[in-house]
Amino acid sequence: MGCGSCSSGGCSPAGCGDKGHCASGGCNRLNVHDWLSNLELPWGQKPFEYVEVRFKENRKEFFRNVNQLDLYQNEWVVVEAQQGHDVGQVTLKGELVRLQMKRRRVSEDDPGIKKIYRKATPQDLQKLAELREQEAEVAYKAKQIIKSCKLNMKLSDVEFQGDRAKIIFYYTAEERVDFRELIRLLADAFKARVEMRQIGPRQEAARIGGLGVCGRELCCSSWLTDFKSVSTSAARYQNLSLNPTKLAGQCGRLKCCLNYELETYMDALQAFPKDARFLNTQTASYELVKTDIFKRQMWYQIQGKAGEYTEVNAIPLSIDQVLEVRAMNKAGEKPVALEAMVQAVEVELEEEPDFELEAEGVLDRFDGSRRKKKKKKKPGSTNRPGSVAEAQPQGAPAKAPNPNQERPQGPRPERQARPDQPRNENNAARKLQGPRPERRPRPEGSANPIPPKTEAGEATENRPKGEQTDRNRNNRRRFRGPRREGGNNSNAQPS
Repeated sequence: MGCGSCSSGGCSPAGCGDKGHCASGGCNRLNVHDWLSNLELPWGQKPFEYVEVRFKENRKEFFRNVNQLDLYQNEWVVVEAQQGHDVGQVTLKGELVRLQMKRRRVSEDDPGIKKIYRKATPQDLQKLAELREQEAEVAYKAKQIIKSCKLNMKLSDVEFQGDRAKIIFYYTAEERVDFRELIRLLADAFKARVEMRQIGPRQEAARIGGLGVCGRELCCSSWLTDFKSVSTSAARYQNLSLNPTKLAGQCGRLKCCLNYELETYMDALQAFPKDARFLNTQTASYELVKTDIFKRQMWYQIQGKAGEYTEVNAIPLSIDQVLEVRAMNKAGEKPVALEAMVQAVEVELEEEPDFELEAEGVLDRFDGSRRKKKKKKKPGSTNRPGSVAEAQPQGAPAKAPNPNQERPQGPRPERQARPDQPRNENNAARKLQGPRPERRPRPEGSANPIPPKTEAGEATENRPKGEQTDRNRNNRRRFRGPRREGGNNSNAQPS
């Protein structure tokens, strides 16, 4: 298991470290499903002795299993190399290898096919891992040497042989490169045999990866392994504009997806007449300006005005109508006009099935206007809109009128005049007593001093109800909390 929450403790699987969450599918595109592995061979037939082995950069070769080793898929083996030995991984065995050799035109009697020595040991795999870690440093030094030689080439990747006897440099170049002097410099720098192998821009884009205009990962980096040539005729058959910026992929070549639907277009184009570019009528001669493959229509416009093509001026004809006019022209006859032959094509839509709902009223609420629900009458209320209940508790605040409620028709009732009695008795008492006496200055040195008594020594009980002393005012402020800073506080202590 590759989870970190199991009872045995944290554990991690071997591989790239994505722990099964790889979304690119880059590892899956190298896997091969042997659908003949579970089938037994007929009696007396020996298993096929050739095995397919994969190395770095998806490089695959065929090897002969002369020692009849019991090999399994994805098993590491030590194989023969041109000089020395190499370490690779078994990808395919059995009868499917025979089919792959026929597909790649490799003969079974070819003496150039090398053999498998043995299964790889842990020491071989450890040495291979150490060589893979050195490839990045070797590639950096090799790029500096290429830059000093002023060669028009781009180094893509580096691969070590299993015994470090040879180094393979993968590069891309648009022109032929003379790298004889470069090989001498690289061999002296790394003390190994050097092999320069050129790859195409498609292989380089597959190694780097990226996203296409469709929003998905590139086909070459996700599942595509064999690259077929793509020509501009594939775009012409599909009626695509020959715009290099739209037809080219990230590798700078034509997109591989242009070949995916090419056969479908080729089959559909067989029903179209090939010699129907021009049609002659009694009034004018028409030229083909557009072909709709899937609608099976051909658009014609008066000859000489094809460069000013618009769908308003063009005349759409079906394939049968074009064949009819073409047959008349070959017989020396001409129709009156193409406009008379145009027939409106009605597309019959399939009627949607009627579904009966068992529950009534499920969709009825969307039909017609919505009706307002009547509110239930409350006890003590009247039927007149805007009326107030007769029985109202004493001292309770009056209810606010509902704006959505309908108002009674007719003139509004006159408002009653307010009584002349003042609202607050304290305010009236202050007005009768005259102006308020000036406040005494606050003594310095105390945060909240108690003001002295008046000279008359009158008690607060004998004072009028509207007049209050400074002592009572300060006592009430203590329960309100501190005053805000910057306000009009006459008792605040000066800073």
